[in-house]
Amino acid sequence: MLSQRTSCRVLPALLLVSGLFTWIGPAVSGQARPSAMPGAASGDWVHYASDIRGTRYMPLDQINGTNFSKLEVVWRFSTANLGPRPEFNLQGTPLMVGGTLYATGGGGNRRAIVALDARTGELLWKHGLDEGGRADAAPRKLSGRGLSYWTDGRGEERIVYVSVGYRLVALNAKTGQPISSFGKDGVVDLKVGVMTHASGKPEQIDLEKGEIGLHATPTIVGDIVIVGSAFSEGLNYPRRSNSRGLVRAFDVRTGKQLWKFDPFPQPGELGYDTWEANSLTYVGNMGAWAQITADDEAGLVYLPIESPTQDIYGGNRPGANLFGESLVAVDLKTGRRKWHFQFTHHPIWDFDISSAPIVADIVVDGKAVKAVAVPTKQSMLYVFDRISGRPVWPIVERPVPQSSVPGEKTSPTQPFPTKPPAYARNFLAKSDVIDFTPELHAEALKVLQNYKWEETLFSPPVVGDVKGILGAVQIGNTLGGTNWPGGGYDPESRTVFVMASNAGVSSYSVMNRPDLGDGQYVSGVAGRQGGSALNVQNLPLVKPPYGVLAAIDLDKGELKWQVPHGETPDNVRNHPALKGLTIPRTGQNGSQGLLVTRTLVVIGDRQVTAPPDRARGAMLRAYDKQTGAQLGELLMPAGQTGSPMTYMVADRQFIVVAVGGPGAQAEYLAFALPEVAAKPSTDR
Repeated sequence: MLSQRTSCRVLPALLLVSGLFTWIGPAVSGQARPSAMPGAASGDWVHYASDIRGTRYMPLDQINGTNFSKLEVVWRFSTANLGPRPEFNLQGTPLMVGGTLYATGGGGNRRAIVALDARTGELLWKHGLDEGGRADAAPRKLSGRGLSYWTDGRGEERIVYVSVGYRLVALNAKTGQPISSFGKDGVVDLKVGVMTHASGKPEQIDLEKGEIGLHATPTIVGDIVIVGSAFSEGLNYPRRSNSRGLVRAFDVRTGKQLWKFDPFPQPGELGYDTWEANSLTYVGNMGAWAQITADDEAGLVYLPIESPTQDIYGGNRPGANLFGESLVAVDLKTGRRKWHFQFTHHPIWDFDISSAPIVADIVVDGKAVKAVAVPTKQSMLYVFDRISGRPVWPIVERPVPQSSVPGEKTSPTQPFPTKPPAYARNFLAKSDVIDFTPELHAEALKVLQNYKWEETLFSPPVVGDVKGILGAVQIGNTLGGTNWPGGGYDPESRTVFVMASNAGVSSYSVMNRPDLGDGQYVSGVAGRQGGSALNVQNLPLVKPPYGVLAAIDLDKGELKWQVPHGETPDNVRNHPALKGLTIPRTGQNGSQGLLVTRTLVVIGDRQVTAPPDRARGAMLRAYDKQTGAQLGELLMPAGQTGSPMTYMVADRQFIVVAVGGPGAQAEYLAFALPEVAAKPSTDR
């Protein structure tokens, strides 16, 4: 069932190198309309990450370190009524174009699109699809992370998004009505053409219950819409097959498919021999669920490809498994691969490329470099020449521990960047173990005796509950490093800013499932899921900081600064074992999205806390870009769940951020200076 629920507009429209790396020459195709930062001059936020380069940068400075704490909530928009039940995890980042703000929301199996007056938050129009059982079976529900905007520059404007049921929808940006000339009545069915090889041969997935979806936004470059694919979390797949991931491009005017990138090599193609035991006949996944970015001038699109089925067991897919966990650069017009780099050979650590690749122009040793930089769950920034794919600094293959799981065949080496250094923990060192008190330290070491603990990245999962060993200690997988919020970039100082989990210690294990055949293993043992967090008396197993905000100089490949981000959690501040101790601000574990302005990095707390000196809530914080010093903070009613954005309307700068969480109302909050204090930005 598919019915469109588009409201009439309720207000008048406002005006508006190692490893498996290959290079196939420089890209030659170009795009006539460069759009790297199309909204910067006007103060509009026209792409999910401000621009198609993934920078999250807007050069506004009306809001700065001297007045940030004076901001007030000028409007708030609840998403409680945009679905059949209240939303608990509003991950959206709105767009703002010409005075209208466009956002997503929706609880349960809905994803609604709303247009708001950017000055007041008043609803202008609302659109949604009722997709029935197809949405019920979808792997990626709720609001998603946003939507996309397109204009021909002559008055035609469209909003483009992917529905819960994996449909590409184009709307009139002024009215919210579907574009009848796009696809079929404004809709392209993205499930058509998605295949599964579960039977050993390609078959179209079921259009109702077939597994595929997307939380990321489409990437629009010129007149081309690029759409990735995502699935259910792969840690607990009890099977070796699934729907196959793909990336496709469509004409933004008609919805016609222009090209498809298939990450599964065909016979005779590069990478085919990296899949042993005939595994390409049945394996699945390998979508691009993170945000896709592009260099429109070079005509290149950067695809962050995820793991194959399953995430932490690959015994039935021996080999390096290209293009799993690879960054792939493809031609914008044809989808043809130009170069790639595989971050993890034979992926079994859930090291999906989770963050948007950041397109940056830098200067290294006095030479201009067109770069692309990728934050990761490993808390390592991989930096490449984005035209050739060559690493800017050497990425070296180093020996890593080998798997003891029967039938598993791990790669003897993995690629490690030599620069920049890791910007957060990515393995558990003995010096990292909690030591608030000698008793807590001793208890932590006792807990760790139940696990395989190697002081290195790429320690492989083990079969759980063998000789008392429950799993292998990990940091930097599902619970660590930088996840989907990604990072940001300041093109003026050529600095990457990124927030990372620094305390996500977990146990990764597999168990045998003879009932599945073929010596199949799946994650989790004895009721413990692979990836379960480890702690001591409900305290993190490691020392603070638990979450860090870091600045990385891309010209030098050096860490400029690193500071704890977030208030100390209540369970730490009020823990009886820590009574009488002075605990400095620990930061909060988790990966949060950020905003970069001319002078600030803005990012909110993940958790609600109750320090003695203020009301219970979460803070939106402003940091000095140059030093990492906190310059201001604002109390929010709930933790940050989406990435913040900013814009300028009528000479007034706004910051909007999604908040919510368990037991809290999901809503967009808009902050601005009191109107009497607002002054024109230097960019106006």
